[in-house]
Amino acid sequence: MFDQTDTSEITSDAKSAKEWVKVLAGYRDASASRSIFELVVTIGPFVALWTLAWLSLSVSYWLTLGLATVNAAFLLRLFAIQHDCGHGAFFSSRTAADWLGRGLGVLTLTPYDVWRRSHSIHHSSSGNLGRRGIGDIHTKTVAEYQALSGFQRLMYRVYRNPIILFGFGPSYLFLLQNRLPLGLTQHARYWVSAMGTNIVLFAALLAILYFGGIMPILLIFLPTTILAATAGMWLFYVQHQFEETYWDNDENWQLHEAALHGSSHYVLPPVLQWLSANIGIHHVHHLYSRIPFYRLPEVLRDNPELAEGNQMTIGESFANARLHLWDENSKRLLSFAQAKPLLTPS
Repeated sequence: MFDQTDTSEITSDAKSAKEWVKVLAGYRDASASRSIFELVVTIGPFVALWTLAWLSLSVSYWLTLGLATVNAAFLLRLFAIQHDCGHGAFFSSRTAADWLGRGLGVLTLTPYDVWRRSHSIHHSSSGNLGRRGIGDIHTKTVAEYQALSGFQRLMYRVYRNPIILFGFGPSYLFLLQNRLPLGLTQHARYWVSAMGTNIVLFAALLAILYFGGIMPILLIFLPTTILAATAGMWLFYVQHQFEETYWDNDENWQLHEAALHGSSHYVLPPVLQWLSANIGIHHVHHLYSRIPFYRLPEVLRDNPELAEGNQMTIGESFANARLHLWDENSKRLLSFAQAKPLLTPS
């Protein structure tokens, strides 16, 4: 006789990515009251800590720097809310979400409309070897690395070095690159987004300079921004850079499979999960980006099969930071040392 209990125990591997999309559609509705609550409990502490840090300048610069460091976590969470706005997940009203996103973009130094477009490209092409270059961490295949000159290999190694990616990279991206709509310069809309954000940002910095001098900028604005940017860059990196991630050529690439199997489930302590707005549940987010971040834990509670997929601990994420080259044969992300036997002498 057919055992019905066996059919109910469906794992994330047994259920196709497209089937999961149908399940996840039931979690897409945002709650206006919950969204407003999440915004208040994030921007409230952010403003309060900024104020305390400013007041502490007359007491101790070290105290100021400490408060700014703590506040970076709330700025990161504000970016996560902006991220949900970009996906139309934070409010049911697209207009309300967009204008909130634009406002938060000034705080996060991220022109909202420019970022929303590049991030949309990332979601629609993640894991596609033929569509790399916008909104991703550039990753070469072993074969592509083999074809590089010695100098080009050095430059790729420099780019992938953690000191560059997580040291210099975040400051360059948020302080400099975001000031121009790179990759979208042919569209007036994105110039308006970038220049509008810049004007409001520079006006705010001039006001801070006028009323408080240079120290609030040096000890509050820059540390808060750079630390939040670094944390954000790290999270974005580990969400797709792990050994058994998903990459494939354009003709074989599948959108939903790439979303489910090419995104990690970054298991964080509760405090860090809250501060990062559950973005570690990234495989679910990529599979259905319209789900509000505060409903992602609900998805895992109701569907424990998804909770088990692509899990990555903090320790494992540090180990994965050494993986840099995609091997199309073994379907694995490899370190330079692991890839060396696969390379023929130049």
